[in-house]
Amino acid sequence: MEITGIKIKKIATENKMKAIASITIDDCFAIHDIKVIENEDKVFVAMPNKRLKDGTFKDVAHPINFETRSMIEKAVIEAYNQAEIEE
Repeated sequence: MEITGIKIKKIATENKMKAIASITIDDCFAIHDIKVIENEDKVFVAMPNKRLKDGTFKDVAHPINFETRSMIEKAVIEAYNQAEIEE
């Protein structure tokens, strides 16, 4: 599996969410609404999710092993660090 495309939309805000990302895997599968979150000087990736009736959140797309999660996080954070804030 290879990440063949990444789009980052940085958000100029005081909130913890700093960007929204989309990735393409193997030029044939896209995942949208990946969030880039900054918390206490640490940046991490939150996979797309939906709010359930009880107020909790459930991922709608996510890696099922550590290696894949690490690969996606690394690629998205690298792209985030290189992206410009959109006005």
